[in-house]
Amino acid sequence: MKTLILNGSRANDLQAVKVTNALHKHLPDAETIILREQKIGNCAGDFFCWVRNPGMCNTNDDNRIIAEKIIQSDLVIYLTPVTFGGYSSELKRIVDHQIQNILPFFANVNGEIHHQKRYNHYPNVLTIGWMDEPNMQAEAIFRHLVHRNAINMYAKISVCGLMIGQQSEADLTSQAESWLQAIASGLNSPVPALPSINTTSSEAAPIRRAVLLVGSPRTKKSTSLSLGGYLFEQLKARGIETETVQIYTSINSPERMKAMYEAIDNADLVMLAFPLYVDSLPAPVIAALEKIATHRKDKQSHIRFAAISNCGFPGAEHNNTALAICSEFSHEAGFAWLGSLALGAGEGIVHGTPLNELDGRAIPLKQSLNIAAEALANGQPIPQSARNLLAKPVIPNWMYTFMGKFGWEQQAKQYGVKKIIKRQPYLVNQENKHV
Repeated sequence: MKTLILNGSRANDLQAVKVTNALHKHLPDAETIILREQKIGNCAGDFFCWVRNPGMCNTNDDNRIIAEKIIQSDLVIYLTPVTFGGYSSELKRIVDHQIQNILPFFANVNGEIHHQKRYNHYPNVLTIGWMDEPNMQAEAIFRHLVHRNAINMYAKISVCGLMIGQQSEADLTSQAESWLQAIASGLNSPVPALPSINTTSSEAAPIRRAVLLVGSPRTKKSTSLSLGGYLFEQLKARGIETETVQIYTSINSPERMKAMYEAIDNADLVMLAFPLYVDSLPAPVIAALEKIATHRKDKQSHIRFAAISNCGFPGAEHNNTALAICSEFSHEAGFAWLGSLALGAGEGIVHGTPLNELDGRAIPLKQSLNIAAEALANGQPIPQSARNLLAKPVIPNWMYTFMGKFGWEQQAKQYGVKKIIKRQPYLVNQENKHV
């Protein structure tokens, strides 16, 4: 069995060292890649791996090498500290790049719309996470994320292992054996329900200052800014001071991160708007949340937090896991959680266009955001009516699937790759040549 271990731990994480040693006792030939030591750029969200260079990321760095190793493995093992119920930013960076290993076209999987396979074979996945202390909410979100990833990445067998607190290497060796035995026996981990995400109970107080964090690589031309920007226009019209911060242009600048911290610390409301990346938040957004949580460690305040997520699937429910991660971040960072909004088919409906420039398709979107703005301005949670309006499907799944196929083929045609859009660059034949 060809096994690849992707270590998404941070530097000096002794738990990662111990679990890696335990795994190698059972899998001495497994290859381990420490992701923080690799050159892996952030997924640009340009979809060039689908329509310009089919099956390969447009960025030629270590992400391509790892994507190839994944496809050629029988078992991939993810190692990560549980981060707000999700993966570390180090692990998520390579997970984001796995869209090159699937197709842009849509398929119906268990009644849901997902992307089609690019390859006939995909590895089984063992995901191992660890937490310093028990957190039932974070654990449930983590297990649910692992399950969702297995669907989208076509893993036949997916096992989730979780460690709480410090454990001896003997205990870890025994646990590793049980997880690997489950893989060998074809026993998937139980499918967990996503836990209920409740807003924080607190006395409502009017908002005076609000900060919008935009978590899209497309920055000013993103659907995230279109949605969050419109909502913030409504807050501003109500006399609230607003500020917008782009995460992607701030995350690698100490000066801009310092300015972000100051903006957050001086705000009454912080709202995060982001696109869905492989069932979760984009890696740079997770990295920003990790930094914000560290900055705000042990701080409790009046600051409230909310989020808007949009995805390329027609069903808004695909955003649920990512928004649960946002709620857990809110709790861990000492914010009061005021809820979330989710949009399906954001790429097809909005595509980065300001809502006031769109046709009638934007009417329910603006109605939803108007309702949300009214509540948030008064320090109240986002109403369910606003959530229902934004999440309501615009077109049937069959029509979205048909239009999506046509759209992706047209984009591939523009780059002269329509005939090879289903190319399998990481498939190796018997002569060890790429086909």
